[in-house]
Amino acid sequence: MLPETVLTRARDEMLDWHGSGMSIMEVSHRGKLFLSVAEKAEQDLRDLLNIPDDYDVLFMQGGATLLFSLIPMNFAAGKVAQYIQTGSWSKKSIAAAGKLCSVEVVADSSGTGYDRAPAQDSWDTVPDSAYLHYCMNETIHGVEFPFVPQGMDCPLITDCSSTILSRPMPVNEFGLIYAGAQKNIGPAGLTLVIVRKDLLELCPDSIPDVLNLSKVAASDSMLNTPPTYSWYLAGLVFEWLKEQGGLEEMERRNRRKAQRLYAAIDGSDFYKNPVQLDSRSLMNIPFILADSSLDAEFVRQAEEAGLSGLKGHRSVGGMRASIYNAMPEAGIEALVSFMAEFERNSA
Repeated sequence: MLPETVLTRARDEMLDWHGSGMSIMEVSHRGKLFLSVAEKAEQDLRDLLNIPDDYDVLFMQGGATLLFSLIPMNFAAGKVAQYIQTGSWSKKSIAAAGKLCSVEVVADSSGTGYDRAPAQDSWDTVPDSAYLHYCMNETIHGVEFPFVPQGMDCPLITDCSSTILSRPMPVNEFGLIYAGAQKNIGPAGLTLVIVRKDLLELCPDSIPDVLNLSKVAASDSMLNTPPTYSWYLAGLVFEWLKEQGGLEEMERRNRRKAQRLYAAIDGSDFYKNPVQLDSRSLMNIPFILADSSLDAEFVRQAEEAGLSGLKGHRSVGGMRASIYNAMPEAGIEALVSFMAEFERNSA
């Protein structure tokens, strides 16, 4: 979901951006009009996340999936890269890195069905590694790290696609943070990278410029034509977040929404969430029905009731509610009411 006020503003500005007579999609990405949009978007993001000055902010293409490969290409030359496997997305990042460098999986929750974020004292870490990578929130399995790893002797890198902007986070504890836009940032087509500047000195000149994060940073994310409209819309979302009271307020709302839905699931024998309590996601809440033969009927009736996108990922089945920032609390109440009614009618 995108905030309705953002969509309305984008509609109103579609044909004439700020009296220019042009849509923001039509102006040059290197012209003053778009540069003003890009600069404001970056500053608003820095304000929201309290990003230190010694970090660069990159607005890129290719999705978080491209970063699965760019990270080892840029930072793992001649070294082992450490990974934590907690679900489908971290598994994909490990497979991508394995084609480019030596990978050590130092913790893996697949043995328990990806139902938890492994406690740090259980990790089998290796010394002198290039970095440690983990996925902060696994959207498919609904597993979210309740902690930021501490005491690492290497840079910490995280796929933050589903957590970013849902609450404050200590940017200064990470070497690199990356996120696809299509959760809490804006529409698909944009990828955000927040990277400590000293790490960019490690990027080898042997890789193509367009894949070299140092080159992208040096060009202010305009080494090639960027996804300008997605960048513009992300900027509108950043403005909206500031108007709502910032990330502290978003965290309060998101916790209320998640707690309400988890309470409905836990208070019923008809529904179940498979994730350990301390690793439950605020953003992606999977649940299964006691009788899986009712899954298709649940989805059908939910769609008739105006509740869409609840079918779980094909790899895990069941249901999944993604309740990102723009989802109002009224949406959660509508889902909870529907779930109670479906349970009564199925008894």
